[in-house]
Amino acid sequence: MRIRLPDHPLPSEITPESRYLSRRMLIAGMVAAGVGLTAASADAAPLPNVRKNAAVSTKETVNSFEDITTYNNFYEFGTDKTDPAERSGQFRPRPWSVTVAGEAERTGTFTLEDILKPHALEERIYRLRCVEAWSMVIPWVGVPLGDVLKRFKPTSRARYVAFRTLLRPSEMPGQRFPVLEWPYVEGLRMDEAMHPLTILAVGLYGRELPNQNGAPLRLVVPWKYGFKSIKSIVEIRFTEQQPPTSWNISAPHEYGFYSNVNPEVDHPRWSQAKERRIGSGIFAPRVPTLMFNGYAGQVAGLYRGMDLRKNFYERG
Repeated sequence: MRIRLPDHPLPSEITPESRYLSRRMLIAGMVAAGVGLTAASADAAPLPNVRKNAAVSTKETVNSFEDITTYNNFYEFGTDKTDPAERSGQFRPRPWSVTVAGEAERTGTFTLEDILKPHALEERIYRLRCVEAWSMVIPWVGVPLGDVLKRFKPTSRARYVAFRTLLRPSEMPGQRFPVLEWPYVEGLRMDEAMHPLTILAVGLYGRELPNQNGAPLRLVVPWKYGFKSIKSIVEIRFTEQQPPTSWNISAPHEYGFYSNVNPEVDHPRWSQAKERRIGSGIFAPRVPTLMFNGYAGQVAGLYRGMDLRKNFYERG
């Protein structure tokens, strides 16, 4: 299925390679000096044979590598936005394996290479909208999740897909504190998981994922709030029943199972009607939040007949 958006990216709106490489040199220098970044963000290896997929990409200006790798949520390394970059240097994402279980004909434990081997890597420029009302535009590298899931032949009983993050507090210091119930878990309805916009990401900016951004394998669901895009995945499980999710367990009145971006449904403690684009400057005005994060034309049909307010906060 080919999805065509009206706002294809322009070459001038993608960060030039020369500029990107100069940033890499700056970051490497900062790492050598011990300034605020981990070696993981500077040493991510290039990914070969990446095809740019303009048909599903936004044309909005891409955030810088520095923005993306130094300001993000990854509570396994701490609750501050800078903690993932500053505290993930000891994390070792290789070697890596993923367990596939549940309602499927083919299950077992597979290496990351086994998971990715048949699939060509694509760069997809997606908007990321976080529930704290900030956003970015990120050039992800990954493969369609649906293509991966089909290889495991889910049965007719598989109505949902559940995901689990690695539990390794010796390398993930945030897991030493009961901020959430560890390990982090998430889930999607099967049609959401199979949608062509949903990807398993293994990189950004043409490089392997840095530790702080979910190395080596994470989910990206661009029409949902960022906490749905679980990082450092070690298990994929096909289930008949709706699976539990970490933030819904922690605060069910604030974070629902579906959690689609919706400017009309406020968080109990702040408005979701507008958002702050990271990198736009401290005095830049907030911009209106788009329904389904701008992907309504592609995904609204998944929720036809549903009460989007009720299903944001409650477990569907």
